[in-house]
Amino acid sequence: MTHILAVSASPTRESRTAALVQHAIDRLSLTGFDAGHLVLRELPAEELLGIRRPGAVLRSALGDVAVADGLIVATPVYKAAYTGLLKTFLDLLPQSGLAGKTVLPLATGGGCAHVLAIDYALRPVLTALRARHVVGGCYQLEDDIARRPDGSAQIRPEAELRLFDAIDDFIEALPASTAAGSAPLPQ
Repeated sequence: MTHILAVSASPTRESRTAALVQHAIDRLSLTGFDAGHLVLRELPAEELLGIRRPGAVLRSALGDVAVADGLIVATPVYKAAYTGLLKTFLDLLPQSGLAGKTVLPLATGGGCAHVLAIDYALRPVLTALRARHVVGGCYQLEDDIARRPDGSAQIRPEAELRLFDAIDDFIEALPASTAAGSAPLPQ
């Protein structure tokens, strides 16, 4: 079974980015993928920053990236770029840490001014880590994502369609040997 790992890089507990990622994971699960969620803010900070040697939790997270067939990399946009939390984690990957992987970048932001953050900030670092293919990605406005009391995401229909289109492109871009073998779900 194809394994997808979603990495969410919001430093906040009530993150719309993490809710969006969970929505994407739920969609992927419906299409036959095994999808996991790595929440970077839950990793030991001193290990992420290199103050302490990587322990079992951080080594496991890096190992999860290594064995994933595809990655979703999701971040809120702060000051026109991805979070420092994401940069810190990506810096721990080997130079070819994304080799052979298809990557779907997702970003959330407060306004349209940062819509190009995926292309101008995130895509270059994912490419530098030798991702096989970085698909177009999806930028979502924070106002389009609401958190339900159970923690799940309620996404405005037009925003949800954009997310589903990005997920379908991601699925199509996975290597043929790893694709789940199912057609995209109807929208």
